[in-house]
Amino acid sequence: MPRRPRIKLAEVPQHVVQRGINREPCFFAEEDYHSYLHWLQKSAADWHCAIHAYVLMTNHVHLLVTPKQPDGIAKMMQSIGRRYVQYINRSYRRTGSLWEGRFKSSLVQAEAYLLTCMRYIELNPVRANMVNDPALYRWSSYRANGVGLTDERITPHSLYLALGKEETDRLAEYRGLFRSELDDAAIGDIRLALAQGQPLGSERFAEMMCAAVGVRRARSKLGRPAKDILVPNIDESQADFGF
Repeated sequence: MPRRPRIKLAEVPQHVVQRGINREPCFFAEEDYHSYLHWLQKSAADWHCAIHAYVLMTNHVHLLVTPKQPDGIAKMMQSIGRRYVQYINRSYRRTGSLWEGRFKSSLVQAEAYLLTCMRYIELNPVRANMVNDPALYRWSSYRANGVGLTDERITPHSLYLALGKEETDRLAEYRGLFRSELDDAAIGDIRLALAQGQPLGSERFAEMMCAAVGVRRARSKLGRPAKDILVPNIDESQADFGF
């Protein structure tokens, strides 16, 4: 069965997930995280991609990215993958692939889901019971978006900037979003969109995005799942390893 074509558009945020082959680790030591982040920053600049949020988990990576060109994210991920896999294979005297197939992605309707998607990404370590506060996890963008630490990889989205005129106000507003748990329906929407490679947002947004690139819209709708739609049941202790 042929793979569904990617829905790629310039200037539209995308949620990107790449995981280790067979769900095995892709980070083994502190230096590995530093190396990946170095190549993320370099490749994002090379291919004109703005990174709004990220988290590096033990066996997978989440990114929220807006590309300047339709193929910018694919080029960026290819560049990171080639360099990082070479580094890992050389460092640990291994051979072969590190990543499980191609990365997953879904376009994000910014007005409806961008901040929710940022929360989903940065709360991964909390859902995995690795930390009880996202600020305690070193390998995510939360320390930049929620605490104000400098992170040269991050380009704030206009909706994030609209949280407050002053940085202190923005940071406080953003932290306030994390006081309550992420809604189960929103988590289901995000996971289903990734699983299907479909846009995350309203039905009208999804139809417009698919029509813009000539891709047929998947039948399953986002929102609170209907009884006949199965949302992946993922054990939170595994930190969204599937998505």
